[in-house]
Amino acid sequence: MPKNVKGIIHKGRSYAASVELPALLNLRHSSSSIDDDSYNLGGRREDPNQAGYKWRMVIAYDGTRFSGWQYQPSPPTIQSIVEKALTQITKQERRDLHLVGASRTDTGVHAWGQVAHFVTPFNYERLDSIHAALNGLLPSDIRIREISPAAPEFHARFSVKSKIYHYKIYNSSIMDPFQRHYAYHNVYKLNSDVMREAAKHFIGKHDFSSFVNASRNDRSPDPVKNIFRFDITEMGPLLQLEVEGSGFLYRQVRNMVALLLQIGREAIPPDIVPKILATRDRKELAKVALPAPPHGLCLVSVSYNEEHLRLPAGCPSISFGRHHSISKCKLPFF
Repeated sequence: MPKNVKGIIHKGRSYAASVELPALLNLRHSSSSIDDDSYNLGGRREDPNQAGYKWRMVIAYDGTRFSGWQYQPSPPTIQSIVEKALTQITKQERRDLHLVGASRTDTGVHAWGQVAHFVTPFNYERLDSIHAALNGLLPSDIRIREISPAAPEFHARFSVKSKIYHYKIYNSSIMDPFQRHYAYHNVYKLNSDVMREAAKHFIGKHDFSSFVNASRNDRSPDPVKNIFRFDITEMGPLLQLEVEGSGFLYRQVRNMVALLLQIGREAIPPDIVPKILATRDRKELAKVALPAPPHGLCLVSVSYNEEHLRLPAGCPSISFGRHHSISKCKLPFF
């Protein structure tokens, strides 16, 4: 844990719009709170004329031991652990932070570019101290890569323009032990050419009802999604499937990968993709493919429109983390 870390309040003019907090957030969260431990990041200041300051984070995590992103008290999730660190540092209740992630990744799914936002009633003059403090509190398999100020209208989930996911397949008779947590081991020889042919059928705007699992979190999700590209790259025995779209339904990517795996094994033809899409029936996919396991999936990046990423006037600089230097060697020479 870092020592003597202090957040410095912003002394210039406020940059967030002077609006009521519910209007700033446009969302509802559970009122559950997390116990506040003794770690304190000082230097914060309440601004009576400012309802809240919004902050954007880019988060990377190894999802192996977590039950996905979305908050639940037990077993541990990424959101619950990040919120606990934030409550310790900001001394705010969980419900007041309003932490929201761009993607509610499932159990065992990884992320390199998850985006989230949270709100504080106080401002900071610089963000490198809170950035270092957060990473000092978080476990080594979760890291905040970036923290930046965000405009009031920015929303990590609802402002999304597109998302990119990778799914990795290790196509060999013997699994690389260093890839076992991040790639699905497929022992059947895959025909990548027919997989590419099949993947083209996913591109464009379609109703993906055939590729969604039932979810408690989305009561009436729009099944129509726009897939911008679906690339398949071979790197020796490793096959990387990269898909970019406007958004994805619950387990949609893993279900698309599952069908492509069956096509790559030449168990079914590539033209089955538009046929299953046309049925809009999840049961039709279940007849030919089981869902691909979660550990091969990674959220790589989330894109937003430029106006949503524009930094407010008078805000602190973006923090990408601090580099440390040694002025002289502190170890004796032998």
